[in-house]
Amino acid sequence: MSCGSCGSKDGKTSGCGSGGSCSSGGCNRNNVFDWFSFMPTSSFENFNIIEVSFKKGARKGFYRNVNNLDLYKGQLVVVEAAQGYDVGEVNLQGELVRAQMKKRRITERDDTIRNIMRLATEEDIDIFLDGRNKENDTMVRARAIARSMNLEMKIGDIEFQGDGKKLTVYYIADGRVDFRELVKVYVRDFKAKIEMRQIGARQEAGRIGGIGTCGRELCCSTWLQDFKSVTTQAVRYQNLSINTEKMSGQCGRLKCCLNYELDTYNDALKKLPKNAEKIETAGGTAYLRKNEILKKLMWYSLESTPGVFYKLDIETVQQLLWMNKQGEKPEALGTFTVAEEKTVDESKHEDLVGHVSLSSLEEKDRRNRQGNRNRNQGNRPQQQNKSSQQQNSPKEGEQKTQQNNQPRKNPNQKFINKNQPNRGPKDKPNEQN
Repeated sequence: MSCGSCGSKDGKTSGCGSGGSCSSGGCNRNNVFDWFSFMPTSSFENFNIIEVSFKKGARKGFYRNVNNLDLYKGQLVVVEAAQGYDVGEVNLQGELVRAQMKKRRITERDDTIRNIMRLATEEDIDIFLDGRNKENDTMVRARAIARSMNLEMKIGDIEFQGDGKKLTVYYIADGRVDFRELVKVYVRDFKAKIEMRQIGARQEAGRIGGIGTCGRELCCSTWLQDFKSVTTQAVRYQNLSINTEKMSGQCGRLKCCLNYELDTYNDALKKLPKNAEKIETAGGTAYLRKNEILKKLMWYSLESTPGVFYKLDIETVQQLLWMNKQGEKPEALGTFTVAEEKTVDESKHEDLVGHVSLSSLEEKDRRNRQGNRNRNQGNRPQQQNKSSQQQNSPKEGEQKTQQNNQPRKNPNQKFINKNQPNRGPKDKPNEQN
């Protein structure tokens, strides 16, 4: 029961009828496929621990199937809680649950694993849905109360327990918050037991959900459960420019996907030659400008010609460094390049990383201002143009009128060109006239 649009009958979820794609976007957190569900393995029957998810997959837990219930994925069950009971959805069972427990370092004999009480009845489902429907209004009211008490905290999400007797408030705060008076007001207004739970920015983004820059749902809201720290070293190792807007995710922190290929880049960086920032040549000193880590290529440019770049492979760079140690200097880097050298115009310089330099941005801004000024002058009345031409010298006035009339075309030019029979390439009229 991942979203409110799914129906139920006889204690079984009938689904929203969307053909596998949830129309409300709330079922995507539970996209876990059991690859062993159709394999007749005896270990399935012996392993009686089930993974149950709550609140659209934002919270999951392991429970024992002590009553040997015939369960399937997506079925609602009633499980034990610290006080009362809770209603959750069967998310995973079989050998994959054993692998998940091993990943989280939970043993089968752990006393903290609670039991599955029974299948959810119609009454349990009604109470469960009633709590889900009240969560949005309750969260708005909870935020207003916390704001009125001037508490430095942000309430990100709330969750009602399956029996409706407990309310868990998830909040974000930079430091410690004294919410004792706040809890008293919550108990009086919401008529439930209150549990305040502090979470981080990544956990909040996982609970809220969203779409990333890749066009897919956030990893933290679909499958990612363990959040590892992401530092700027991961950006530097991958030779990426440190741009906070592009490198930050929905949570305002560095994207978790920066760690996905970090090990691959670290292995590739070990193969690059060390102390290769400059190479001495007969034409001058060549400085390292960029590394293509995965392609094992290095870009150099001479100090005398900074606009020309030479692409060398790592074997060639090692050979040139060895020649410098022997006191030898190569005549030119062009003989060692794996491809033709790349020339970049300094007036429109764009670095190899792909970000335009500051000088080019200033030049573009100046051209835009000059273009706007010229367009404004062209839209002025004719009287102002005549007065301005009288103030200027005759040569300057003739030059401006010639420039204004140059882009205009003769209206009779097309008619004249059409009447010229058998015109060859040499008979084309001069466009400058």
